[in-house]
Amino acid sequence: MKIKSQKDFFAGLMFAIVGIAFAWGATTYNVGSGARMGPGYFPMMLGIVLAVLGLVVIFSALAIETVDGDPIGKIAWKPLGFIIGANLIFGVLLGGVVSWGLPAMGLIAAIYALVLIAGLAGEQYSFKASLILATILAVGSYLAFVVALKLQFQVWPTFISG
Repeated sequence: MKIKSQKDFFAGLMFAIVGIAFAWGATTYNVGSGARMGPGYFPMMLGIVLAVLGLVVIFSALAIETVDGDPIGKIAWKPLGFIIGANLIFGVLLGGVVSWGLPAMGLIAAIYALVLIAGLAGEQYSFKASLILATILAVGSYLAFVVALKLQFQVWPTFISG
């Protein structure tokens, strides 16, 4: 038996490993039952579904009749760096880093930074399109989290909101 598609095989393997890790980690919480779900119920079910999906992808990537598989290309370091960096910057701007003396800049600034930096990961970058997307995400996030769900967290930088 040969691997028909290495990309699918390793993607399925990653899904299965992450799903098993989530399901295993959920066992440290009270899972409960379908009628009375505990805090570990959703991560457990999500992990199981993800692991099963990964196994389906793995088995679909295996074939008996193939001569050689579809090789995995080289790792795209630039997009990977921009996406991970954008998420790290988002976390730093949203919560601040007390030990470094960086104050929290709030949700709006964090979303703008996230979108503008993550946009650099693509092959074609449009500053205008990134600003439009960031504005839509910032307004939508504000309406969903602050207005609708009434979550209490910093939306604006302290030098703006006081």
